[in-house]
Amino acid sequence: MKYHDLLIERDGALVRVVLNRPGSINTLSARMLKELKDVAMSFQDDPDIRVVILTGASGKFTAGMDLKDPEARKLSSGTMSERRELVILGPETCRAWEEARPLTIAAIEGLCLGGGVSLVISCDFRIMGQSAFMRIPEVELGLNYSWGSIPRLLHLVGPAKTKEMIILCESVPAEKCLAWGLAEQVVPDGSTVEAAQAMAEKILEKPPIPVSMTKQAVLNISGALDRTGIYMDADQFLLTTYSEDHKEGATAFFEKRKPRFKGR
Repeated sequence: MKYHDLLIERDGALVRVVLNRPGSINTLSARMLKELKDVAMSFQDDPDIRVVILTGASGKFTAGMDLKDPEARKLSSGTMSERRELVILGPETCRAWEEARPLTIAAIEGLCLGGGVSLVISCDFRIMGQSAFMRIPEVELGLNYSWGSIPRLLHLVGPAKTKEMIILCESVPAEKCLAWGLAEQVVPDGSTVEAAQAMAEKILEKPPIPVSMTKQAVLNISGALDRTGIYMDADQFLLTTYSEDHKEGATAFFEKRKPRFKGR
């Protein structure tokens, strides 16, 4: 398949999916999210695909949601139905990647922000370049961290670091991500895809059936109650888009100034 915002490369049982919006630092538009969801779901129909590497073009992973995307404007001007269709797109995309049949490896260069963090923690493994970092800026925009991400982050780093990362909105550099359990490897900049391919080759040497069974077992056991606890997070996100603090946070972001929140 050909996509507008993704590059798909297949080498036998290995597939590389590349976020390809370099003019906007690979920001996640509604169209890109739909394509990411579609390609993840397509893996279910091809048991010969055993490993997928997800990475970004031009030495960057992603700057997160594209706040200038015309579709994103529906969050402030669309009908309730239009707004809800938009806010559930991210959670559905992450769930598709989490439940994908193949093992998934995120190769992260440069920055990985917001929805990008949600996407990579939906993958099975993460490899980061030395200069790469993760950051979750939603609270600074007057929003809650959504996309079903909190349970996934909680499983990886524990309660305190989950709260620290979300509430403080600070960058977490690669070495700290490694220490926290957010990454499996940190490698020299520019070599994450190579390192991911080396990991993929090790996986491909193993028998497919028990590898697949192991992924499904770990996913189902570790996340058995996740959706019960987080099922309302998309609607909570939608609710925060109506707040004055969100309007102030978005305005401050575009005006490149510090927001003045009032709790309204």
